[in-house]
Amino acid sequence: MTALFGTDGIRGRVGHSPVSPEDVLKIGWAAGTALKVLGKGRQVVLGKDTRVSGYLFESLLQAGFIAAGVDTALTGPLPTPAIAHLTRTIRATAGVVISASHNPYYDNGIKFFQGDGHKFDDVLEQEIEKHFHQPMRTASDLGKATRMPDAAGRYIEFCKSTFPATRSLSGYSLVVDCANGACYDLAPRVFRELGADIHVIANEPDGYNINQDCGTESTAALVEAVIKHKANAGIAFDGDGDR
Repeated sequence: MTALFGTDGIRGRVGHSPVSPEDVLKIGWAAGTALKVLGKGRQVVLGKDTRVSGYLFESLLQAGFIAAGVDTALTGPLPTPAIAHLTRTIRATAGVVISASHNPYYDNGIKFFQGDGHKFDDVLEQEIEKHFHQPMRTASDLGKATRMPDAAGRYIEFCKSTFPATRSLSGYSLVVDCANGACYDLAPRVFRELGADIHVIANEPDGYNINQDCGTESTAALVEAVIKHKANAGIAFDGDGDR
């Protein structure tokens, strides 16, 4: 953990240090520079949850990485484990998730994953911190920006592959609480494709309602829905889908 990094990446109130617009741009550049200095490579997968500030953070981080000479591939809203998985399977240099997990919409943050899908180690975090406090310099070999239109489909297939091929959820009734977050589309698709009869709640994100009276931190609506639909079980996610 450094002055910039907490126990789970970088997080704060949007518009304030350490996640002001200026800071987020500089973090992208510092992270890209650190990856190159340490010889890690120059391809980053960049995902986010559904917070309204995610668009701002996404643009700023991407600009910072490009200025540092690092290529970025945008996935759009996807759960945190999906970014870790995609980073590893496409052999990217790093993965980045824009999220403040179970916090309200007015917070946001940045999580980093190494190429093997594990979180950045202390050496990488310290290198990013060092460059964060240096003047930005535009690389002579600018990075490129692309999108990953098949990112969600790739992760859905992976999730399904972890379920025994000889089993099915056919005949099971589930209530799925998506917390109006990163799992709002992906989780229902996975359970439906595995055969479950599902009832979905909190799956209409508007940028502001993430984790609002729903998700892992507030399960009253889930309990009520399970009883109402006489479901076999209820499943709740948090805003970035790592719980």
